[in-house]
Formats: sequence, structure tokens, C-alpha cells
Amino acid sequence: MSGPPRVSCVILCHNYGRYLDRAITSCLEQEPGNFSLHEVIVIDDGSSDETEEVCLRHKDNVKVIRRKQQGFGQTLTDAFLLSTGDWVVPLDADDWFHPSKLRTCAEAMMGEVLFIEHWEHVVDSDGNPMLKEPHPGGNTSTLVVHRNAALSLLPASNEIFFHALREAGRGIALRDPLTFYRVHPRSMTDRSTPGVSQDYRADVCFALSDRLRAMYESPPEWASARQLRRISWHFRTLAFGHKVESAMQREKRLSAMLLIPGMLMGTLRAHDPIASWLRSLSSTIAGRPLVRLATGQRQQPHS
Repeated sequence: MSGPPRVSCVILCHNYGRYLDRAITSCLEQEPGNFSLHEVIVIDDGSSDETEEVCLRHKDNVKVIRRKQQGFGQTLTDAFLLSTGDWVVPLDADDWFHPSKLRTCAEAMMGEVLFIEHWEHVVDSDGNPMLKEPHPGGNTSTLVVHRNAALSLLPASNEIFFHALREAGRGIALRDPLTFYRVHPRSMTDRSTPGVSQDYRADVCFALSDRLRAMYESPPEWASARQLRRISWHFRTLAFGHKVESAMQREKRLSAMLLIPGMLMGTLRAHDPIASWLRSLSSTIAGRPLVRLATGQRQQPHS
């Protein structure tokens, strides 16, 4: 690739118009570095609030795609299908970037790296800090993904799909807190209903595991068939872990115990550390869920 990497910032928005201006501005006002801000795209997924008006204020600098609501998974998938940069930087419209995000991440866009993740500042609905220290990322707004590599994993129902690149040894984790991650009552993730979030994450991990299995016969450039088998078992094991946690949150201890053997088998086949399995086992024995439910908060994806 000649010249600095071309970066596409893609903002995913559904009825987050009240936060959107800050998200757009944070993309447009990035510090200069060894990258080219190729485009800023807003995908308006059927918003009925002030989103359209906010986009109009930035019409000279932002490409806007408005359509009927198709959901988060399709919007995330479209972030990669509709962009044309070398790297895609997704951003949930209720979050915003630190001014040094692209400059810092561009320094890691070298060699065999195809996936970059970084830490975040957790803030409340008004943008005020909720935690004293930065928090590890992994969610949509803390990822930078090489577009061509991502295309092989589409369609994606969740950003966890792109974590497969990290598991293949093609990722890098930065401890710099480069995103402001907003927690508010109208966030997408339901953390107050026992088991709901965990069941959703289990479904995502099962779907990703199945996708990777389907790629065995014709592996992508970023992984061998042997690697795909291991990574597939890794995400299947994560799915079992989420199912165990869901059962514990729903106070179905017996159901959780029945899932423990499958989680152990997956751990061994994935060559994963046994610590996660031991935590789930201890949770079921003690009868206490690992995740504390909290009303109105967005839950971090586990990987």
C-alpha cells in the first residue's frame, strides 16, 4: 500500500440525534498523523428524532446514508460494505473519540496487524466521568479494523465477529483510552433483565463459531484452517460461558451445571487458559452469578 492508510470513520445511529453532533465533530477534528481521513459516514438506521437535522449541519463534510430501520447487525455490516477506506473505524453515535485516536491507532497499522482495540473512558449521559480509571475496550467504538479482512467475516451481528482477527494473532491492544463510552438509560443493551444480555452474547458467539467452521475448506488470508478450528472452539467456549452465566442470573443452577462439561471440552480444544472455566464452575458451585446486573447501563462485550 502506497501512502498513508486511508481511514473511514463510520457512525452508527438510531435515534441518537442528541449525541450525534459530538460524535461527528470528534471524527472531523482528529489530530494530524500518519493517516488520511478518507471519509466520515453516518448511517442513519431509521431515526425519527433530530438525527436528520444534525446531519444536515455537517452535509459538506459527512456522507449520510438514511434508510428504514434494519437493526444494529445490518448497520454494522454496512459500515464495512459501504465504506471505501483501507481501515474502518466504527463509532456508536452516543460515544465520541479522543482527538488523538486516529493518530495513535495509525502508528499500529503496520506489518500483519489487521485489528486494533484500545481502552476507553466511561462517562454518563451528560459526558461526566463514571469511573476514575480508564476501562478496557472491545466494544464497537473501541475498534479499528482492516476493511478487506473484515469483509471475510460479514455479515456480522455484533462487533465480536471481528475479534476473530485478534484470536488469529493479527490484532494489537493499546492501553490508551481513545474513546468516551457513554452509559445512559436508553442504551441498546438490556442489563436489568436477568440472562438477556448473556443469551444475546452467547448467540453471537455461537454464530461466529459456525461462520468460522464454514471457512475451513477455503481459509481467508489471515488464518489457516488449523487456526480457524481453534478460534471456532474459542468462541463456542465463550458461548457456553455466557449460557452458564445466563442460567445463574435466572437462578437455574442445574441448567448451569449441565453446561459446565461442554465449556470444559471447548476450553481444551481451543487451548484456552482454564481460568474462565474455573470461574464459571466456582460460580455454579457457590450459586452466585459473575456479572452484577445494573439498570440502564451498557454492558461490555466479553471476549
